Amino acid sequence: MKLRRRMQLCAATTCVLLTVLLLVDLQQHLSPAHSHAHAHARDLTYAFQQRHLQRTINGSRESSVGGEEKDSPAATAAAAASRHNLQQPPNQAPDPFLDLQGLVSREGQRRSGQRRGHWNPTVGELLGREVRSNSTLWDKFKLGISQDELYRADDSTINSLLQYITSLPFASISEKDGGTQIKLTIEFVDGGRALLKPMRYPREQQTMKNQFYFTDFERHNSEIAAFHLDRLLGFRRAVPTVGRRVNITSELYPLAEHPLSATFFRSPEHNHCFHGKCRYFCDTAHAICGSPDLVEVSLAVFLPTERQASRIKWEHPWRRSYSRRRKAQWETDDEYCDGVRQKHPYSEGRRLLDLVDMAVLDFLIGNMDRHHYETFKMFGNNSAPVHLDHGRGFGRPYHDETSILAPLAQCCLIRHSTLATLLRYHTGPERLSAALRASLLSDPLRPVLWEPHLAALDRRLATILAAVRSCVARLGGPAKVIIQDNH
Repeated sequence: MKLRRRMQLCAATTCVLLTVLLLVDLQQHLSPAHSHAHAHARDLTYAFQQRHLQRTINGSRESSVGGEEKDSPAATAAAAASRHNLQQPPNQAPDPFLDLQGLVSREGQRRSGQRRGHWNPTVGELLGREVRSNSTLWDKFKLGISQDELYRADDSTINSLLQYITSLPFASISEKDGGTQIKLTIEFVDGGRALLKPMRYPREQQTMKNQFYFTDFERHNSEIAAFHLDRLLGFRRAVPTVGRRVNITSELYPLAEHPLSATFFRSPEHNHCFHGKCRYFCDTAHAICGSPDLVEVSLAVFLPTERQASRIKWEHPWRRSYSRRRKAQWETDDEYCDGVRQKHPYSEGRRLLDLVDMAVLDFLIGNMDRHHYETFKMFGNNSAPVHLDHGRGFGRPYHDETSILAPLAQCCLIRHSTLATLLRYHTGPERLSAALRASLLSDPLRPVLWEPHLAALDRRLATILAAVRSCVARLGGPAKVIIQDNH
């Protein structure tokens, strides 16, 4: 019996020891395996994000820059641009683009001695009208418009004019003809005029993913922010725009004439509303409502009349199809830019570079609704295009629509001054998001933008620089890509 008990005790002890040893060994194997599993999961997640976000940021293949991505030379720049940020490992410092900085510096030094005097006439000079000390702010703005820009960088008139109209009483209102959504022409008591776009969305409301670009509401705050961004980029071609809070009951309704006046009503929440008469979104279900009377609006200063300085309306070569099924030619033709270069006014002069500037602005704000643009007739083919109608920007802060960069990606050229400005905001000390945030503090409707839209600017700016780098590599150097043209 004693022997049997001893054998049982020995067997139990052995089992306990074996169990302990097995647990220790298992723990040693599981610890690295667990960490490896986590690392592997992170790698899989990152790889998925690369593949999935590549499709998301580029949009559908229907809206990509150039049809098939594989072996598509014209789409190389856009594809590289869209991959740039996604391939950055987490927590890695942003690419400083030292190669592009060097190219910009060398090109600037090489051509600095070749610059000649640049004639930049104004509307006032060509009309023989001088801007005097007693001229109104309206006249100072309109007569100061030049062939290169709507206002000078050091022109204090613009800020004074925008501040002036934030409290200037209305004298009459009328609904503007044309367009798909309601817009009002405002005439002030001093005779000046502005285009009013009412608030449709709160700041944080995003465009729905399944919604086409041509069915989205226009955003009043996008018009305001686009003006400030255009000025920061050094273009100064966007119409001066400012925000204001308007009382529907006391400022709009008493001045409204039929049929606009018939569209005013009071909602079930006792808010004052109106919807106007337009092609789309002008019904009770899509009304503009105050809270209860006040509504935010954007006011864009009117340009000179057709009698003072007529404008020419051009169809944008990279205009979208505005169809649910049909693609535009540039979306399927990799050599599309070659055909554009052979046509007036893109065969010579500044116009093609101007469209690349416009594409840079549109990409930064996410504006896909660029079907036409206008130039001043009196300046001929030297007229810079006016940057109009940015209401469909700042709708999707987490989506970068790289097809907007088609003029840059397919033509592979950009102004030296534009590239230098983008690099300056990319490398700092002040990033583009910070500069726009500070600029928008001057607007009465601050904060004008939701923070994710500001963060998107820095990400998209890097995408533009990556597209330029790809073009330089594809064409074997900067000579045909980075263009110095005194603008």
